[in-house]
Amino acid sequence: MTRPAILALEDGSIFRGTAIGADGQAVGEVVFNTAMTGYQEILTDPSYTRQLVTLTYPHIGNTGINSEDIESASLGAAGLIIRDLPLVASNFRSEQSLSEYLQANQLVAIGDIDTRRLTRILRDKGSQNGCILAGADATGEAAEQKALAAAQAFPGLKGMDLAKEVTTSTVSNWTQSEWVLGEGYAQVDEASQPYHVVAYDYGVKFNILRMLASRGCRITLVPAQTPAAEVLAMNPDGVFLSNGPGDPEPCDYAIKAIAEILETDVPVFGICLGHQLLALASGAKSVKMPHGHHGANHPVQDLDTGLVMITSQNHGFAVDETSLPANLRATHKSLFDGTLQGVERTDKAAFSFQGHPEASPGPRDVAPLFDRFIKMIQARKNQSA
Repeated sequence: MTRPAILALEDGSIFRGTAIGADGQAVGEVVFNTAMTGYQEILTDPSYTRQLVTLTYPHIGNTGINSEDIESASLGAAGLIIRDLPLVASNFRSEQSLSEYLQANQLVAIGDIDTRRLTRILRDKGSQNGCILAGADATGEAAEQKALAAAQAFPGLKGMDLAKEVTTSTVSNWTQSEWVLGEGYAQVDEASQPYHVVAYDYGVKFNILRMLASRGCRITLVPAQTPAAEVLAMNPDGVFLSNGPGDPEPCDYAIKAIAEILETDVPVFGICLGHQLLALASGAKSVKMPHGHHGANHPVQDLDTGLVMITSQNHGFAVDETSLPANLRATHKSLFDGTLQGVERTDKAAFSFQGHPEASPGPRDVAPLFDRFIKMIQARKNQSA
């Protein structure tokens, strides 16, 4: 038997569909993602905290779920919205269906709705606060009004500091490297890793850490609120600033720590929220985007070479290019809307990128940014040798 579900947007739009996950209520900012694959990586991306993710590709769940394709220890998204859930999942790595996974992890989700209509509303009006109500009680006008009231009561992500909510609580070492077909994830020998990188966890995706590890980095993962003095006391060869959810401006603890680290000569590399925080620590400002960038097919241009890369994106805030100080230079721009995608310090070994170069899911066009970070680390070590 199917179970009913309702999606209500703050503008009063109501969508009636089928519950494909857990029963209950989920509230957050509704965004759309244009990736055709990678729903498991998307659901486990901490950058989607407090967001209801709409997948524009119509058939979601075709390849099932497996225990390897996760990007964090828990689900990041607050809820899932799709058009169609296939009756059969088929893949040689599949271990359970998407619906079973959603129910096991208590994620509220809705299917069988017109995601084209929903995406057009979000495109034209901007991201909307919304509520998914799923289960036997999700029928009738009273249920619709309940969902609408919950959607309109959500305060929105502007001004919301979520990095400190999703971060690790302890200092730990990361030893997992990249995945190999038929072998799984490799384990690195820390003693043989030539570079020590301290990574700030603002909601980090696992594959970012894997790609650093595969390039010779011995990684110490630290909580988001770790003071700069503690990080510098670890004598790192480089400092990494991870992706994460929410508004960068309230993260005053991170901005302060990054500013102090930038006073040294330690190389710094930031991704997504880490990119925004690096810019804010350097004196720039950030802005809330109308509907953000979410997908695995976004064109970004390298301003130095003219090269156009297809990138994976997931952010609702951007660095305001007009606010860049003299020592912060734009390096990449989105060809969708011209928003800033990368910056570098002209006076320090520090740079950042807005998209997700680890590409889980997505293309690997921007992976060389990790190599650039390693070269900066090597250059510093050579100077001090």
